[in-house]
Amino acid sequence: MVSVADLLTDGRLPGNYFAQDLYVRGSTELGLLENRRGDRLLAIPDSLLQAIYSGLEKETGQASGLVLYNCGRWWGKNFYARFCEELADYYKQPLSSLSMAEFLQSLQQCWKTHGWGQIHLDITYRDRGFLGVEIWHSPFTAAAPQGQKPAGDLERGILEIFFSQLTGRELRCAQTSCTAKGDDCNRFVLGLEKRLQPVEAMVASGQAHQAIMQTLMQQG
Repeated sequence: MVSVADLLTDGRLPGNYFAQDLYVRGSTELGLLENRRGDRLLAIPDSLLQAIYSGLEKETGQASGLVLYNCGRWWGKNFYARFCEELADYYKQPLSSLSMAEFLQSLQQCWKTHGWGQIHLDITYRDRGFLGVEIWHSPFTAAAPQGQKPAGDLERGILEIFFSQLTGRELRCAQTSCTAKGDDCNRFVLGLEKRLQPVEAMVASGQAHQAIMQTLMQQG
């Protein structure tokens, strides 16, 4: 029989570090939000997100996507550093030593707890050098102007730098579907830049995610 003591690490039972009821703490009297380490958190209302997108569109025009993408890369770099640090402190081992199940659970719960929607990794194409990512209920593309083009430039930048640092490879990220243009979720594919070059043209021509992935799988 397994003893409960055998399950403990340093006198505690490791669980889901990013569980919302444990991770987010705050004082309504002071108007403060903190995580379980005491780091400050910021709550952004939907109206502010919408104003940011609208203001960027007016001030920078077609360059607004590039601005958001670069902001996402900066955000993703800092997010990756915090994510690694917090999990290393909690599990008493580096991120590279965690099991795939622990990593996926942590990333999915972290994304949800921060209010960024629900993230799912699709490893179907990993043997061919691609990683698929789905983000459901994204507040970012919900606030973005609705139209015929993907509007997940911020998330694309975050994912690109996060997984580049995680894998130690210079990856690129392309968006293949977007709720801002009527799709059911935001879908992204990560891979080497040269292999992702055809994606933008395929998206522009209206090809669906699965058709795009099939074309990528047929590449040499």
